[in-house]
Amino acid sequence: MLQKHIQHLYWRAGFSEPLSVVRAAEKHSAKQIFKKMLHDAEQYKPIDIVDLKEIAAELRQLREMKKESGSEAVREKFKDLKKDRKEEQGTLNTTWIDIMSTEKGVLREKMALFWHGHLVSRSLNPAFSQSYLNTLREHALGKFGDLLMAVSQEPSMLQFLNNKQNKKRSPNENFARELMELFTLGRGNYTEKDIKEVARAFTGWDFDIQGRFIFREFQHDDGEKTIFGKTGNFKGEDVINMILQKKETAHFITTKIYKYFVNENVDNQRITELSKRFYKTNYDIADLIENIFTADWFYDEKNIGTHIKSPVELLVGLKRMLGANFEEQQPNLYIQKVLGQVLLYPPNVAGWAGGRNWIDSSSLLFRMQLPAMMFSGKESNISAKKDGDVNTEYQNKKRSFKANVDWEGFSKAILVKNKNIVEELSQYLLQVPVNEVFKQGITNKMQNETDPEAIKKATLALMMLPEYQVC
Repeated sequence: MLQKHIQHLYWRAGFSEPLSVVRAAEKHSAKQIFKKMLHDAEQYKPIDIVDLKEIAAELRQLREMKKESGSEAVREKFKDLKKDRKEEQGTLNTTWIDIMSTEKGVLREKMALFWHGHLVSRSLNPAFSQSYLNTLREHALGKFGDLLMAVSQEPSMLQFLNNKQNKKRSPNENFARELMELFTLGRGNYTEKDIKEVARAFTGWDFDIQGRFIFREFQHDDGEKTIFGKTGNFKGEDVINMILQKKETAHFITTKIYKYFVNENVDNQRITELSKRFYKTNYDIADLIENIFTADWFYDEKNIGTHIKSPVELLVGLKRMLGANFEEQQPNLYIQKVLGQVLLYPPNVAGWAGGRNWIDSSSLLFRMQLPAMMFSGKESNISAKKDGDVNTEYQNKKRSFKANVDWEGFSKAILVKNKNIVEELSQYLLQVPVNEVFKQGITNKMQNETDPEAIKKATLALMMLPEYQVC
């Protein structure tokens, strides 16, 4: 298999791989490489850094203080708890970044990242965020129906889309609308009447103080409802099954996955073929992406180097390619903030727009400076955009950007084939052609091309090109 095609698979199904992994894959077919990625992703280990019971106990304590203490003491306690929660949310974020950057099961994490931008939720309670994230990761490669049901019952989702306020006497349509418009069917495949009736079906879906899903029967509207032309005493579970029975759901999800992993310019014939199989396999996610990543057309020239890396893909890719790690975690948060994609903090229920929306004049400059900031200590004058949200203000703080890389080991990997070093580097780092004059200029500056410092400088020069922003 061609090196360019291997890297295409590793970038799209993951976040790139070290050169040694790419070279080892050259003897294998796309199907064999993908099967190994799938095998490596089989084991699921939940992230467990936030103690939900501890947070629940602190909330109970706060309630008791309101009864027994003065308002000033309560305010101080609440302020301390809020600070702790922000720090835990940041640790949860960077823990996931580390998993994506270092572990073998990268296919699971890449799919979870996709679902994070599709089945969008947000919570300031880190225990709820952790539970939501683990649900995405656990079901990322399973059946979409299982994922949808589990996410719909997450405290983060029930809170974010106001289903906690969805009660028999005062239905709230927020979750019902987004469930159909953004998560499953897409516009035009349901009516306003369906939204009202679906909202009634989800009345009573709630969670307790420990974040456990509960069905409050006394708040549920148990009357007859007419949804998609069918009448019955439907509950939330019935609605999700009805949505999955509609082929429009398979088409909508397949299109979203195709745009994310293949090309924003969709091939309608491919979508139709893929979605038919997706529906027949009862929405088997692993089967769908295997059909994509092992298809000959996935490796067509028009699909390579056309995807603008999201901030998380860029950051994780840099770390994964070079085996880099920061001396502290704050830079991970700051980089996400500057570039406009903070994990666990999507801008709205539609998620991140993606594509060309990732790039503007300031973000492109920061992106191109980032390798030098991480690996050479270069200072940046670009600051994180002020969004007016106090909950992400702590992410604006700059820290040392120093990232550790074993340049000696990286240099040895590059020198294995004993070819033109700059050519070898450009083939590995870039998925699109780069100006030959520029490459010759780098070569001319490399007085001792086998020296790790020279290879480091050449690597950074190539990573700082606009061409590195796509894969």
